[in-house]
Amino acid sequence: MAISTAVPLGAVARVVGIKTQFVKTNVGGLINLPQRVALVGQGASAATYSLGKRRITSALEAGTVYGFGSPIHLAALQLLPANGDGLGSIPLTVYPLEDALTGVTAAGDITPVGAGTKAGAFTVRINGVTSSQFVVAVGDTVATLTAKMETAVNGVLGMPMVATDDTIALDLEAKWAGASGNALSITVDGPTDTGFTFTITQPTGGLVNPPVTGALAQVGNVWETMVLNCLDVADSTTLDEFETFGEGRWGPLVRKPLVVFTGHSLNEAGIVAITDARKTDRVNSFLPNPGSVNLPFVSAAGLLARIAVTANNNPARDYGRQVAKYIAPGADGVQWDYAQRELAVKGGASTVEVRDGEVTVSDTVTAYHPDGDENPAYRFVKDIVKLQNVIFNVDLIFNTAAWDGAPLIPDDQPTVNPDAKKPKNAIAVLSTLADNLGLAALISEVPYTKANLQSEIDSQNPNRLNTVFPVKLSGNVNINSIDINFGFFFGASAVIN
Repeated sequence: MAISTAVPLGAVARVVGIKTQFVKTNVGGLINLPQRVALVGQGASAATYSLGKRRITSALEAGTVYGFGSPIHLAALQLLPANGDGLGSIPLTVYPLEDALTGVTAAGDITPVGAGTKAGAFTVRINGVTSSQFVVAVGDTVATLTAKMETAVNGVLGMPMVATDDTIALDLEAKWAGASGNALSITVDGPTDTGFTFTITQPTGGLVNPPVTGALAQVGNVWETMVLNCLDVADSTTLDEFETFGEGRWGPLVRKPLVVFTGHSLNEAGIVAITDARKTDRVNSFLPNPGSVNLPFVSAAGLLARIAVTANNNPARDYGRQVAKYIAPGADGVQWDYAQRELAVKGGASTVEVRDGEVTVSDTVTAYHPDGDENPAYRFVKDIVKLQNVIFNVDLIFNTAAWDGAPLIPDDQPTVNPDAKKPKNAIAVLSTLADNLGLAALISEVPYTKANLQSEIDSQNPNRLNTVFPVKLSGNVNINSIDINFGFFFGASAVIN
């Protein structure tokens, strides 16, 4: 029997009380987990910024706050491009790092040789970021040309290096300190008949990445579902720290698992050498772009923008053939064939494919591949996203005032208390959730889930409800095996009378 609380119990004087309140009527209804992306990276060494986490809404904001051409800014250009074709409404939070106290900046230079004999226009390109044009004029000397080059490079805010004219060469220094700067690459584009040639010393010498400890400590009780790591793939200390942090997020009291993405441009054997040391790592995922001029974390940001949007809008889907429109592919000759992609995936490394000159997502996996496990439970990121959604929806049901502190009684006991809960109430609402998870194609074989649902009051603690919610995650069409059988048509034999 229902009891209204619009008028306090015990009231005597005549009155009509009508209480209006919101009541959730779709308990067990499915709500997609809203994806959130965290960007862990450095600002420019010359910039002054807070190390507190910050939600940003544009690459312009990233450059203004953390320095143009910094890792944070370069990654944000992929995640939040000005045309809106990035994360869209998915929140992007920056967890900024500052250079390590002992960090060393990667440096290189361009040395012009000769004298101007014919006019021509040139550009300096650093990992796909192009300078303003500078013009060789007849009669130009080396000193004249290096001054023009300095203006051309420093005139583009998004350049990842700072140029300094020393009259005999153009010195170039990364805008941040650390080993990730060693992935910078310099080219000079222009005609070959102006009287000048250019000798390039590629950037080297970057040392000591900053620790990510302080950044990760700021995450707190927020469900950051996907993380972009802007440090280099060879930094095993940082990868270990991400793994340790991510493992904690799987804990039943935290229940907010995440995946950390790190970019690289290694061949499949090179990345598998790294992932083979991380066989039980279900946190780190390595996104490739073989032979690309882009910095590895820029490529990873371009791929992550596509992965996160799909995970947000349709968490049951895998990410294959999503096009990362704004990153550059490497040459055809360095792309991985099927055998190499098979080796990579089995070894815990993600893959991409170049289709019609564009980089597309292929298999997105974590490093998790224990020896002897043919179907590792935490191999595919899409399965982790499905688990995130199951956890999120179970939490929406039980981490509520309706369940917290409610009277707990056996299934067969009558009650008039509207707040009372029984084990069969938990089974009922989870059965509804199972139906909706099945309708969304997040799980398969819903009858199995319903048949094996369990909930009971603990035999040792009357204040504890023990519940088991078994689910079978749905698969995806990643391999499509088709046999075409053919034969020939033969005309009917002639009949002779």
